[in-house]
Amino acid sequence: MDLMQRPRRLRGNDVLRKMVRELRLDKSSLVYPMFVREGSNIREEIPSMPGQYRYSVDRMEEKLSELLDAGVQSVMLFGIPDEKDELGSGAYAQDGIAQKALRKAKQICPKMYLIGDVCMCEYTSHGHCGVLCGHEVDNDRTLELLAKTALSQAQAGADMVAPSDMMDGRVAFIRRALDAEGYANIPIMSYAVKFASSFYGPFRDAAGSAPSFGNRKSYQMDYHNRREALKEALSDVKEGADIIMVKPALAYGDLIREITDQINVPVAAYSVSGEYAMVKAAARVGFLDEEAVMCEMAAGAYRAGCGVYISYFARELAECMDQGMIG
Repeated sequence: MDLMQRPRRLRGNDVLRKMVRELRLDKSSLVYPMFVREGSNIREEIPSMPGQYRYSVDRMEEKLSELLDAGVQSVMLFGIPDEKDELGSGAYAQDGIAQKALRKAKQICPKMYLIGDVCMCEYTSHGHCGVLCGHEVDNDRTLELLAKTALSQAQAGADMVAPSDMMDGRVAFIRRALDAEGYANIPIMSYAVKFASSFYGPFRDAAGSAPSFGNRKSYQMDYHNRREALKEALSDVKEGADIIMVKPALAYGDLIREITDQINVPVAAYSVSGEYAMVKAAARVGFLDEEAVMCEMAAGAYRAGCGVYISYFARELAECMDQGMIG
């Protein structure tokens, strides 16, 4: 048969397939989300996220060293306090759990790049992401506390702050607060495109951050909306965001691509707890090849356009990159 074009010619063997691969990945783009809690000598497994743990500050080093050994150089820290109140004061306390974890991590693993999650849901007694006025989150009153949280994390050693609350105007508020105190070089990675997703369930178990009433649909986005996602991303870039995040990753590749095409800052994708838990559960009963699916999910997010991939599989993905299974 007289065929001038035979795409299969470039699929003949593994060497050739890798030679012409369009997507090249690097371990430096991986970020591992890590839970740190009050107490001592604690390493407790999270029931809904097999293989993931909450660490006390004195047990952080074993995980951080494991990540560095695999080539993962960045972590995002989530603090889990023992005590909570209506104003989430533990989020911005100088001796808060996140601040203690940042100081310790900077001391024991100075090569690790530390990202502080800036939110209040883990710290408020009601589990919402800001100050309440009745049963509604008061956007503007919350901004000052978010700025205090970001500043306290920078003072404790955070290399980057990542506001995840979805309050309007918080990027600009945080940027001004950081700049005013001499932290103009601390980047902001904004959870700009964060949907009210059912994929977050295991995280709320891990962090103890489920709302005590209602839900977060009045501030997290409706997953039906595309143009709203673009509006949020463009707005946060205008306010000073250095990186824009799309969360979750798995079901939102279209928006990763569109936002990457529309904005002039790097785009991150967060492969969230529910994505991790689904893969683990299906693999446990033999329905999926965990390693292969993990790699395919990551490649899909990168192919869509993200340059930063936040994943509970970060260490395993780094090892797969070394083995040539991905990247």
